[in-house]
Amino acid sequence: MNITVPKKLLSDQLSLLERIVPSRSANPLYTYLGLYAEEGALILFGTNGEVDLEVRLPAEAQSLPRVLVPAQPFFQLVRSLPGDLVALGLASEPGQGGQLELSSGRFRTRLSLAPAEGYPELLVPEGEDKGAFPLRTRMPSGELVKALTHVRYAASNEEYRAIFRGVQLEFSPQGFRAVASDGYRLALYDLPLPQGFQAKAVVPARSVDEMVRVLKGADGAEADLALGEGVLALALEGGSGVRMALRLMEGEFPDYQRVIPQEFALRVQVEGEALREAVRRVSVLSDRQNHRVDLLLEEGRILLSAEGDYGKGQEEVPAQVEGPGMAVAYNARYLLEALAPVGDRAHLGISGPTSPSLIWGDGEGYRAVVVPLRV
Repeated sequence: MNITVPKKLLSDQLSLLERIVPSRSANPLYTYLGLYAEEGALILFGTNGEVDLEVRLPAEAQSLPRVLVPAQPFFQLVRSLPGDLVALGLASEPGQGGQLELSSGRFRTRLSLAPAEGYPELLVPEGEDKGAFPLRTRMPSGELVKALTHVRYAASNEEYRAIFRGVQLEFSPQGFRAVASDGYRLALYDLPLPQGFQAKAVVPARSVDEMVRVLKGADGAEADLALGEGVLALALEGGSGVRMALRLMEGEFPDYQRVIPQEFALRVQVEGEALREAVRRVSVLSDRQNHRVDLLLEEGRILLSAEGDYGKGQEEVPAQVEGPGMAVAYNARYLLEALAPVGDRAHLGISGPTSPSLIWGDGEGYRAVVVPLRV
């Protein structure tokens, strides 16, 4: 055997690749997992045509040429192996008829290999060579996760929504911003991390989900980002080196700045969790079509109410209200998702009963815009 690697380490990193490598594809080679070995490292890679991912694991390894193994059987076998160590090696030369031998504990099997010719080249950048990735920056992985997860909910899941199915990343000397919108609500998150260049990139929301999963496993490491023509690349160094490339969407968002209200007829401060819980309870009885929840904003309180086929419900939440009383209605799901990233204290800026409202928290770069329902 050429390679020995701890089963837990291998299984943990394969969980990232398992989400990338499809079980079915118009290109059959996409359903294969690639692997090769260098002195002291096992490298695994895969793609679905939108996301490329490469994982480098420390291992007792000799040189092993690049081979393709059927991904789904390999994933299932590794998860169920009986031993603490996994041994891999070529049972015969790669190419037509080549086989990979896999063993752990008392289990041993051989998997047929596919020829590596024709497998697409991964777009991950190589080392410090800028090449096709002239724009590069670095930021804490935890901060990047926070920015992406705070806005992801606002991206559309509808195929026909075009650019609104992505998350726009903005790099500028003023800092970094992530922004998402489905045309009905907007979420943005600012990080005060000045960038040495000015650029925008729209990443498909589904690719953002995979990016977040990779970043969450970084254990606080710095994330290296690189922008190329139509591609965003991410690299993490640590116990397991991870590199990924995400194909970008064409185009950019419309001018979303114009929908962010700057002046408010009414300002509200309220305990974030109390408001969220009240909205959840009252919305159980809301209309099943528009999930409408009415908020009556008065001095010292917010009175929430909803009415639907199952009856009526209302709840009062103490609040600090500055300005004349006002009634406004929202889609309960949209309101809850906008409030979810807010911490202990929620701020609401109400510009009118039918004009966009702004929601934000204390000391964070998060802001959300929600459009009220018309009466």
